[in-house]
Amino acid sequence: MRIEVKPDHDYAWFIRPFFWLQKRNYGQVLIPGKCWGRSPRLFAAVATLYGVINRKRSPITPVLRSLVTVRVSQLNWCRFCVDINAMTLIKRAGSSEKVEALAQWRTSPLFDEQERAVLDYAEAMTGLDGVSDEQVARLRPWFDDDAMVELTGLIAFQNMSAKFNAALDIAPQGFCQLPVQPERGTAPTTRVAAAPIKSDTSPPQQDKPLP
Repeated sequence: MRIEVKPDHDYAWFIRPFFWLQKRNYGQVLIPGKCWGRSPRLFAAVATLYGVINRKRSPITPVLRSLVTVRVSQLNWCRFCVDINAMTLIKRAGSSEKVEALAQWRTSPLFDEQERAVLDYAEAMTGLDGVSDEQVARLRPWFDDDAMVELTGLIAFQNMSAKFNAALDIAPQGFCQLPVQPERGTAPTTRVAAAPIKSDTSPPQQDKPLP
């Protein structure tokens, strides 16, 4: 990793409860949180935004949110993000099938029309070509303007998170079997196995503390 993390007791007092929650939910403190925590105000802003985006009453379903976060993580070559988000997708979907087929979502029968439209939009936002009017139109049967803002915010946030973690070379923490990472320029594929998952005891306004 390209920066060092500090001992837990060296972080700002209001950050340490987040670390405690992470230990309770994951069995360990998440390294990205320790990196963001070097700038306490930035940590607070990112944690607040994540809590809103990932709240239980989001108009984006939990499985759909996880599909987006794993695919964006793959496209950004963020090993940590694939590791933890794949675990979450397995938990929410009830199996590893969609994780394993995610790089082939365009042809796999496991994905429905809504999921394909969302993944197409997520890939367009993440890539260099940009989003087309046609891609937005394909989302309209399921998303009004308010939901479009939520979906776009989710994709943008995951891009920020994945790019941050990838740039600092933050390693996976063993939540899933390590993904198969092909050479850059080819579609990433993933083979994962669910790690033991503790019961969800996080605050009611978000599924998990800051990843």
